[in-house]
Amino acid sequence: MTGRIDERPSPTATVVYRVRFDECDPAGQLRSSGYLRYAQDVAWIHSERLGYDRAWYAERGIGWLVRGIQLIVLEPSRASDELLITTQVIGYRRVLVRRRADVRATDGRRVAIVLTDYVMIDERGAPARVPAEFSTRFGVPAEPFRPTRVSLPAAPSSAPEVRFAARQHELDPLGHVNHAVYLDWIDEAADPMALEPPRRYRLEYLLPVARATSLVATSWPVATGLAYRLTDDHEREHHRAIVEPGLAGPWMGATGVTEGIDAE
Repeated sequence: MTGRIDERPSPTATVVYRVRFDECDPAGQLRSSGYLRYAQDVAWIHSERLGYDRAWYAERGIGWLVRGIQLIVLEPSRASDELLITTQVIGYRRVLVRRRADVRATDGRRVAIVLTDYVMIDERGAPARVPAEFSTRFGVPAEPFRPTRVSLPAAPSSAPEVRFAARQHELDPLGHVNHAVYLDWIDEAADPMALEPPRRYRLEYLLPVARATSLVATSWPVATGLAYRLTDDHEREHHRAIVEPGLAGPWMGATGVTEGIDAE
């Protein structure tokens, strides 16, 4: 259930979401992927308010593809909680933009933060230049940012592998696995204790996954948490990620307010 708070064009948009029972895990907490789904939805609502709906993109033969994500979960959310999601474009490059979504409880407490890097693509799937008008329309200067990248070491020979195939219900209208689904796959591989808030995910999307693609997920512990790599039967790498439990990382400031979220 969503309720729109402000319909006027603005550099930000805020939408309230009520956490559904079926969005929660056996511990009663909103699944990590839920934050990405909310962030994606409010991003489209914001874009539509500014005049850039799906028809606008279709007429020009361009669209967005998620390239990287950073998600910090600070506190658990539970069924029936109301969350206020505020989105804003905060970074702008030649073919990339970055959105930030702040997730807050109704009393103002920050629950989670989502940074999403989108690459603009044309009908062939090749990178396309972001229209110059976006910088002004979305209220963000044309300044670069450092895209989210995940560098992983080679997996040890003892690292467990899980083989599976992408299923029909995991696809979105673009015909490939939705970017939020990868987070469900990652959480299945993680130690449940490592998923207790606070925690951070860094995700890099390399190749789309189509229906019935045979996949191999490999996960193993690293110094900062859990490493995750997703390949196909041809050993092509589709996705890589790091899950970092706790908030001892360099992305946290001394005051506890999230700063420098790009820090490796």
